[in-house]
Amino acid sequence: MTPSRALIALAAAALPLGACATTAEPRSAPVAQSSAQSAAPAKAKNVILFIGDGMGISTITAARIYEAQKRGETGEENRLSFEKFDNVALVKTYNTNAQVPDSAGTATAMHSGQKTRIGVLGIGPEAEKGVCKDALAHPLPLLGEEVKQRGLALGIVTTTRLTHATPASVFSRSADRDWEGDNNIPDDQQGQGCKDIALQLAEAAFDVALGGGTSAFYGKDKDRAGRRIEAGADLPATWAAKNGGTVVRDAAGLSAAPMDKPVLGLFNPSHMTFMADRKADSPEPTLTDMTAAALARLKADPDGYYLMVEGGRIDHAHHAGQAGYALEEAVEFARAVQYAVDNTDPAETLIMVTADHSHVFTIAGYPQRGNDILGFVVPPAGRGEDGGDGKSPVLAADGKPYTTLGYANGPGAVRGERQVPETGIAARQQALVPTGGETHAGEDVALFATGPGATRARGVIEQNVIYAIIRKALGWGE
Repeated sequence: MTPSRALIALAAAALPLGACATTAEPRSAPVAQSSAQSAAPAKAKNVILFIGDGMGISTITAARIYEAQKRGETGEENRLSFEKFDNVALVKTYNTNAQVPDSAGTATAMHSGQKTRIGVLGIGPEAEKGVCKDALAHPLPLLGEEVKQRGLALGIVTTTRLTHATPASVFSRSADRDWEGDNNIPDDQQGQGCKDIALQLAEAAFDVALGGGTSAFYGKDKDRAGRRIEAGADLPATWAAKNGGTVVRDAAGLSAAPMDKPVLGLFNPSHMTFMADRKADSPEPTLTDMTAAALARLKADPDGYYLMVEGGRIDHAHHAGQAGYALEEAVEFARAVQYAVDNTDPAETLIMVTADHSHVFTIAGYPQRGNDILGFVVPPAGRGEDGGDGKSPVLAADGKPYTTLGYANGPGAVRGERQVPETGIAARQQALVPTGGETHAGEDVALFATGPGATRARGVIEQNVIYAIIRKALGWGE
């Protein structure tokens, strides 16, 4: 449908884009990026933003090698689906109060046009984390809201809980990313007007939302995994009754859902199953399956659509120090991107692929060409201190082999005498600093783009500029 001019003006007025200050709490960077605006790209009817959570440059490099080695190739020469896009930028990921960011602050930058604090969603940096009244006083515009106000269809796809930080940034404002269900809001913040993220999704306007996280939507009497305070709570049923939508719980249900009605898919009590742990008869759809289902429904809207697709478990595998699991998730993520490329019109659809942040994930040593990316470092055959027989792992100063992949910190940290590390997809790579979970990293991430408006993805940009690229591609102006 087409909204009134008054509504469009109202939505546009709610979207200030200020200049990035140099204070400790900088606001958003300028939308304009010098030469990036010199061209006047064609208008996009549709925009798809793929976010590989935690998919830093080193993850992309290792994933391209891993993907090809699964096919029996050496790997280094391979390109993932999105690496074939012509337009590339580097993206600065810091939060206003953090050099190394989290997914809430970074995803908010992409979906509101303004950088903000670490750990909050859809609210400005003036708001203190965890304070409800501050969140209510400093709301930011949400791309998901404007998409629906302007008459476009809206889709959200993720392998995490739908209430997790990245998907939640599309539709929610929260003083704390952890307020996923009402039981997660602290007692001293209850009753002050702040809604939990699950409730906000149930009250939001969307056409497709697919992911995990049933526990935040149900009470224990409605679902054994339910964690809402009211035992009889059933947010999906309330949403379905209000919107004429369909709630599905497995891949079969998603396939059978009416194509002309909104659909809410909740496929796991928490995050969806890692690709490496999936069984052949898994009832859960893959990320590619969900992307396909979303596109099949969204494309029916004559006014176009916005779709956010998150490969969220790349991040979770890195936090666990399990590179093989992260790479398997990244390969599936690239497969979903390829599906979108193959099943959309490049003349009317802007597709962007990026990450919210990186990880302290390293590719090291001097392995020979085609060396098993999940194995020990085996140097090229030849003479000299860097050479070998092409078969035997090089030994570290402690006389033991080491893997190509590792982490600067994490649960795999070496304590005492270093043991011979594990290899293979399920291995936990060794790390330097002992931490309960491996941490994010602060370096820039990549942005790949193709389609109308893609030429604006160039140079080194602030993360909130992605929001501006989306709005300009859709013809929404400043």
